[in-house]
Amino acid sequence: MSTRPTILVTNDDGIYSPGIKCLTNIAKKYGDLIVVAPDKPQSGMGHAITINSTLRIQKTSYHHALMEYACSGTPVDCVKMAVNHILKKRPDLILSGINHGSNSSINVIYSGTMSAAIEGALEGTPSIGFSLCDYSMEADFTQTEPFVSQIIEQVMRKGMPKGVCLNVNLPKLKADEIKGIKLVRQSKANWVERFEERKDPYGRDYYWLTGEFVNFEPEARDTDEWALSEGYVSVVPTQADLTAHKMLNDLTYFEK
Repeated sequence: MSTRPTILVTNDDGIYSPGIKCLTNIAKKYGDLIVVAPDKPQSGMGHAITINSTLRIQKTSYHHALMEYACSGTPVDCVKMAVNHILKKRPDLILSGINHGSNSSINVIYSGTMSAAIEGALEGTPSIGFSLCDYSMEADFTQTEPFVSQIIEQVMRKGMPKGVCLNVNLPKLKADEIKGIKLVRQSKANWVERFEERKDPYGRDYYWLTGEFVNFEPEARDTDEWALSEGYVSVVPTQADLTAHKMLNDLTYFEK
């Protein structure tokens, strides 16, 4: 019977993506790996779960883990399936990623990678979502290893408060160019979006979502966007509670 910690690894880019392969190679140093990840890309799924169709899992051996399954569902489905069906006990740590592209600022809302980490936190397990700010097909995930390792080690040693996970974004730099790690807040930013209208070969209209990312506080020096622009790894403590707590005293007129 192994006494090593049990580490669940998932992602949203799919079980065969280079980011999750890099993450499993790193995580093997710290515990026994269980991999449950989507059988196809699931980017932008947010906290979606599958309730109107069946879920399927298939054993794989791509990561040489203790157990691994490709799941037909979303990243959150993968965490739920692992915790509530596949595993006999809760994992000691849940890792999601490494995502192909940034999940800083408002992107955390849409991210399947981060929703898997948030689901892990909701299950009461220390959880971390990792993202590399590089969309290139040739993105070098190995440059993230010293920082991913350092963050995993700290969380395993010191734990995490219940209901809180970490949103970790790594800049598109070589490892020796990264200045360090900054604990920061989520920046106030948004996408100014538009839909490009196009025609298919039959002359029918279809639409492609596009847009421009706008940082509304470019001068702030305590945000994830600032840290990344300065060459740091950004770490944002994240939770599922969306309550606007500061407004609870200001909106009491509803009770009158």
